[in-house]
Amino acid sequence: MAKKVKQIAIYGKGGIGKSTTTSNISAALSKLGYKVMQFGCDPKSDSTNTLRNGEYIPTVLDTLRERATVKANDVIFEGFNGVYCVEAGGPAPGVGCAGRGIITAVQLFKQQHVFEDLDLDIVIYDVLGDVVCGGFAVPIREGIAEHVFTVSSADFMSVYASNNLFKGIHKYSTSGGALLGGIIANSINQPYAKNIIDDFATRTGTKIMQYVPRSVTVTQSELQGKTTIEAAPDSAQAGIYTELAERIAEHDKSDIPNPMDTVTLRQWASDWGNQLLELETGVIAGGAKAGI
Repeated sequence: MAKKVKQIAIYGKGGIGKSTTTSNISAALSKLGYKVMQFGCDPKSDSTNTLRNGEYIPTVLDTLRERATVKANDVIFEGFNGVYCVEAGGPAPGVGCAGRGIITAVQLFKQQHVFEDLDLDIVIYDVLGDVVCGGFAVPIREGIAEHVFTVSSADFMSVYASNNLFKGIHKYSTSGGALLGGIIANSINQPYAKNIIDDFATRTGTKIMQYVPRSVTVTQSELQGKTTIEAAPDSAQAGIYTELAERIAEHDKSDIPNPMDTVTLRQWASDWGNQLLELETGVIAGGAKAGI
């Protein structure tokens, strides 16, 4: 009997650091001894490039446009420490559904029994989270992924995208869809940011998997075309990613989130805005009294 492959999806709005986080998780998992595939599901097709020294790889859809038939091995490339890299790709600009690459790639890999043949332990789908599209919902809707994690900062648009994701998970939870594992809190460098994301997690019935600070080490590593795990393995940031990877590898119970409705979310954000204004006003007033 073939072993069960652990399949997870990591969502997040564009620019939030989702692919950076995912690639470092994949690299860390490989260093921990797991056989990993990272499945890039963003039409930009840049999910896996830091696992391959900054090199972009041919996508599933691009390859299908060039050939009548494609073998899965034609679109699987080996990256750092043996991580298998795949990019689903997207349609030609301005044409078709951006989520089609996910649907096509998943069908191709299922038909050719790729995960079993490669003896994988973990498959990670790196999915754009700020587009409400049937294609991007595939890992959730069809239960391809067992566990979903969202990368979110304390910024409102990032929280808004995560809350929308929670709505999708909630919707499909009764029909075999994936459930929510938790939030990966990214760019958390200030106490107020931690308080905001903690409160959001509490309000929506989920948990924080890890707090990841913004770090120049990550920037330096990516400028070299590498993950932090590869470029700076002894850094504090690499330690944070490794701890997160361990938690994800051990995670086995996900839940149905309780997303806020739009009015409640907007009021929640407004209340936090007022609190931050009061905090800032108090700091300014305190500084003036101290002669700063």
